[in-house]
Amino acid sequence: MKNRLNELKQKALDEIKHVKALDLLENIRIAYLSKKGHISLMMSKIREIPNEEKPAFGQMVNLVKKEVELALYQKKQVLEDKALLEMLQNEKIDVTLPGYQFYKGSLHPLTQTIEDIEDLFIGMGYTVEEGPEVETDLYNFEMMNLAKDHPARDMQDTFYIDENTLLRTHTSPVQARTMLKMKGNPLKIICPGKVYRRDDDDATHSHQFTQIEGLVIDENITFANLKDALLTMVRHLFGKDRNIRLRPSYFPFTEPSVEVDVSYVKKDKSIGYIEILGAGLVHPNVLKMGGYDPQKYKGFAFGIGVERIAMLKYHIDDIRHFYINDLKFLNQFKGVNTK
Repeated sequence: MKNRLNELKQKALDEIKHVKALDLLENIRIAYLSKKGHISLMMSKIREIPNEEKPAFGQMVNLVKKEVELALYQKKQVLEDKALLEMLQNEKIDVTLPGYQFYKGSLHPLTQTIEDIEDLFIGMGYTVEEGPEVETDLYNFEMMNLAKDHPARDMQDTFYIDENTLLRTHTSPVQARTMLKMKGNPLKIICPGKVYRRDDDDATHSHQFTQIEGLVIDENITFANLKDALLTMVRHLFGKDRNIRLRPSYFPFTEPSVEVDVSYVKKDKSIGYIEILGAGLVHPNVLKMGGYDPQKYKGFAFGIGVERIAMLKYHIDDIRHFYINDLKFLNQFKGVNTK
């Protein structure tokens, strides 16, 4: 029995010594050391020998298994190293070939404009608040002083999901949510985000666009505070020589309300004005629904169309350029300093 075991060991070692491939080496391991391998099966022969020889024979089988396992491991290392060297020789790099071209992206012009405005207002003590784009009628209309039968809703016809759920028409719902969260305490916020209205797409209109609204509520807020914030923003965006003009208007959520125009120099060197946003003092009803006492607190609010600002700032003639992912258009804004 011992002679048979030695023969198996020697045969296994010879086969391991001359094997040339890793898959063949694995076949040898299976043939000799697997559960039904030749050497493993020798342990079952232990019942055929006298009892006094069984311990020594069992120990001999284990030693043979370890010796073959070691030979398999060492041969595997040799074959793996050889395969690696062959792969490296066959995969030589031609250093004369041109390298891969990596295209460097940039922020979208709308993102640049939003971040520029955010940086300005954060520096003025405002916080940035965000909210869901799928809103309820309560936050989008009712808390903005637009009752269910209010005719001004027609100006903000939107996409309804059901009777009380819709895609928001402005970021004003974020203001409503923040007022309730602040529980009657003063606040200074801006609210950037996408909004949706059922407009026909053309050079100046889109069914989806981006808006930034601002809201300040505190004691002793006046129209002068609103004008100062608007003038600071306009001069930051368009230049220190710009001025603003306020014209009476109507918004359900502010009273009084104004349209805001920014000055520009015409071709004949005269001064003209172009509308850029709407603003006003927060309506007392909106303050009440937000948890504020209108006898103690006042506020002002404004809403900016980001696309309109970017179009004026960068002299873009069609709002659709922002959405069609034309690299020729977008690459013009790489490295643009929006400050």
